Amino acid sequence: MSVEVLFYHLTEQPLEQALPKLLLKCLERDWKVVVQTGSLERCRALDAHLWTFADDSFLPHGTADDGYAEHQPIFLTPTQDNPNEADVRFLVDRADPPSLGGYRRAVYMFDGRDQEAIAEARLRWKEAKAEGFEVTYWQQTASGGWERKA
Repeated sequence: MSVEVLFYHLTEQPLEQALPKLLLKCLERDWKVVVQTGSLERCRALDAHLWTFADDSFLPHGTADDGYAEHQPIFLTPTQDNPNEADVRFLVDRADPPSLGGYRRAVYMFDGRDQEAIAEARLRWKEAKAEGFEVTYWQQTASGGWERKA
């Protein structure tokens, strides 16, 4: 099975608005997800945010602090582990990726206002192509949706 590697370029909304929508789509497909953050602090902030991101919704998830990682549909971590045997790996805040070969999808989300994040996304693109993965690039639209650019 070939891994799909998707790059999501945040230009209109911050990660906190864009990520929950993409996570919901994964859950609709019955995919388990691991979200790797760039730091423990960011992991904890996203943990709190996903319980309250909408008045009428929340995303079931957990962290290492919660235990029972194998039962979490979405697992947040600042490390390269995959304790819930996820199908999809999200990498945010310039997280250092593990080997992506065991996933159905890998999703890099990067801030379009951060030149270092853009440069790193280009590097990750080249790495993914060199590994033979299917690679696509999506840019955020003014309405918060996504348009495929490559």
